Amino acid sequence: MGKVVVLGVFVADTAYRADRMPRMGETVMGNSFALGPGGKGSNQAVASARMGAETHMISMLGQDDFAKLALDVWDWAGVIPHVRQVSDTYTGAAYIFVEESTGDNAIIIAPGAAALISAADLDAQADLISDANVFVTQLEQPMDAALRGLQIARDAGVITVLNPAPAAPLPDGMLALCDYVTPNETECMALTGIEVSDAADAEKACCALKDLGVGTPIITMGSQGAYLHGHGLVPAFDTGSVVETTGAGDAFNGGFCAALAEGKTPLQATIYGCATAGASVTKAGTAPSMPDRATVDAVVKPLL
Repeated sequence: MGKVVVLGVFVADTAYRADRMPRMGETVMGNSFALGPGGKGSNQAVASARMGAETHMISMLGQDDFAKLALDVWDWAGVIPHVRQVSDTYTGAAYIFVEESTGDNAIIIAPGAAALISAADLDAQADLISDANVFVTQLEQPMDAALRGLQIARDAGVITVLNPAPAAPLPDGMLALCDYVTPNETECMALTGIEVSDAADAEKACCALKDLGVGTPIITMGSQGAYLHGHGLVPAFDTGSVVETTGAGDAFNGGFCAALAEGKTPLQATIYGCATAGASVTKAGTAPSMPDRATVDAVVKPLL
């Protein structure tokens, strides 16, 4: 089914649902609370593994209950961990506010142990990365680690995917190491200065990303779908009522990378990514909402 190696962060998601976000200094009553597994890299690894890819996760954890949560969810999803556990800091955590009426969210990340991931940790996993079909990373761990992972993968001829989230300034030449870059509208604005609201905007932004060295830009556009440069807008899938959008971008990236790893074309992989994202928003949570392969295939196969 293909081999995907993910560099990224695990955090324990502490999710609060309420009618609205409190103003500074204000307390509001919440409607519910949930504790679960999260972190962009971890979510993407879970999505990839649930799609059937042989999926490996490079990260760092503390030695605490949140670390046990990480290892348990990876075991459930079939993700193979390659992690160091350290005792002098904590496993990452995230505060997630979810607006009850829309499912929209706002998030604060404290990466904890994963903030200690270094370029040397990627060198230690060079053989693993070099043997992959796809290497994917994000920007929640230190930038030098992400850059080194992309360099190792590129030197080995591995397909490289960067999900530039959260938005951050990138080192010169980093985008040129990327076969695919998958920003959302906000992250695309940070990279290109172009505001994306429709397909025409997305095409302009993709051209700007190409000029920066990206192989194939893909802009995820929420309920509109994903804009694949060279093809156009791949519509989102309406797979049911939206419960929560947290993790939808991660679902897209995990599904997309798993499909690429098994030899799907960029268009087919983008369709799989959109279908994975569409299924994920019908359930609450992040990693627990990632659909299995049978669920995604049932949506996608009539189109391929």
